[in-house]
Amino acid sequence: LAAHRYALIPALIKAVMHAESHFNRYAVSRVGAQGLMQLMPATAASMNINDPFDVQQNILGGAELLSWLQSRFGSLDKVLAAYNAGANNVTRYRGIPPFGETIRYVAKVKELLPRYRKQFAQQGETLARR
Repeated sequence: LAAHRYALIPALIKAVMHAESHFNRYAVSRVGAQGLMQLMPATAASMNINDPFDVQQNILGGAELLSWLQSRFGSLDKVLAAYNAGANNVTRYRGIPPFGETIRYVAKVKELLPRYRKQFAQQGETLARR
């Protein structure tokens, strides 16, 4: 639903979810990001998300943010860096900011992405055989 609505590949949403919260819908980061996609309260509020721990609301909000970042930055590296460190930091540094956490985050999501691409491809093959 979220991938289709925001023209994203499902594997990207799942990889971000994995890297952000390890699929813990009640995760809260040290800086206050919440839920599966680890949305900051102000970001969630700007998207009219009234319960950041609601799985559907959180995933839709994270997908909307990824889609907006994609339209703004284009490249996957910049999109992921902005998701982690904020769009202003990506603009300021003209790419991935020199923050260890962000550098590791971008690498982690890109490492997870092929796994989830393969998983979704296999699911599609299974559905096609039915």
